[in-house]
Amino acid sequence: MANVHKVYEPEFREMIVRLVLEEGRTISSVNKEYNLGEGTVRSWIKRFEEECRSNPEKQDQKELYEENRLLRQQLAEAKKEIDFLKKTAAFFAKEIV
Repeated sequence: MANVHKVYEPEFREMIVRLVLEEGRTISSVNKEYNLGEGTVRSWIKRFEEECRSNPEKQDQKELYEENRLLRQQLAEAKKEIDFLKKTAAFFAKEIV
């Protein structure tokens, strides 16, 4: 049986790397969702990080991914806090009446 390596488009690889680095998805969840091999996504991320060291544009892109990931986390936390405060306010409003 011959070893057959599937060739993925560069746009697809970039999308997968972005899902992990920017959106914070786990490598295993991306592997399962897109039916990728165990080390495929890891190798794409490693290649992207190597490119970032030599290419300033890629480094800027990586920094944007990291910033977006942090902002998404902060937004999710703020939404949780707002929901908690709404529930707390509704509880105390019922108590007052």
